[in-house]
Amino acid sequence: MAENNPLQKYFRQPAIYIKLPSDGKGYPPGALEMPPNREIPVYPMTAMDEIVMRTPDALFNGTSNVRLFNSCVPNIKDPWAIPSTDLDLLLTSIRIASYGHELEMSVRCPHCEEEQEYVMDLRTVVDQIKTPDYNKHLSMADMEIYFRPLTYREVNESSKKQFENQRLLQVSSGENSDITEEERINAMGLALESITKLTTDSMVNSIAAIKTAETLVENQEHIREFLENTSSDTFDKIRDHMMGMREGTEMKPLHIKCKECEKEFDAPFTLDQANFFA
Repeated sequence: MAENNPLQKYFRQPAIYIKLPSDGKGYPPGALEMPPNREIPVYPMTAMDEIVMRTPDALFNGTSNVRLFNSCVPNIKDPWAIPSTDLDLLLTSIRIASYGHELEMSVRCPHCEEEQEYVMDLRTVVDQIKTPDYNKHLSMADMEIYFRPLTYREVNESSKKQFENQRLLQVSSGENSDITEEERINAMGLALESITKLTTDSMVNSIAAIKTAETLVENQEHIREFLENTSSDTFDKIRDHMMGMREGTEMKPLHIKCKECEKEFDAPFTLDQANFFA
């Protein structure tokens, strides 16, 4: 029998408890251990967690966040399965549990161009986090389209593909003088094709089911084939509905009064993990 560590009482303890925006819905069986009171404990980061969160490759491929969730939110057994609705709250809560609720950030005034330090209370971010209403479906003709949040794995894959698209667009923009005009045109074509495929992939992953008068379709390949062969008007209506759901949950910009010129301005706030845990 292994001997109990006499230092165990000095191990880190949960710093805060949170209620997931999803309330556990959308997690596959075994991916989440939900406490009876439905409050998830959040632990502060370890020194190794901090090192991993500063590793560019780990940030890019998503393994840094998976390790972070495993370490700081052990009730989540499969971080790749986390619904996108819970990601912002989890990351913000880990930041608060590790460093407190104040976040120092640099902002530049658009009026006088002066850069200044701004201290943000992350508790206000937590209060702003909203979840799209996935119970609302889209009715079109004799179809009802039902939606679901993306998983962290799907979000991460989409982010990597967006990064690759940006690289292709940079090549095709003519900024690289080492390529020929033909290579530039080919790069532009590949970028546009990839962007279209990425949009379709995101829509397929976001559709839980399509109900018709005859049947309920949940097969993703059948849904993909429908999106690739439907009219542009139908495609645009589905895409716009999805975008509208997400827009209602986006974080509000920071409203700041410049310390130098005393003019007010809005600054966007995003959870940039490269700086969020630095």
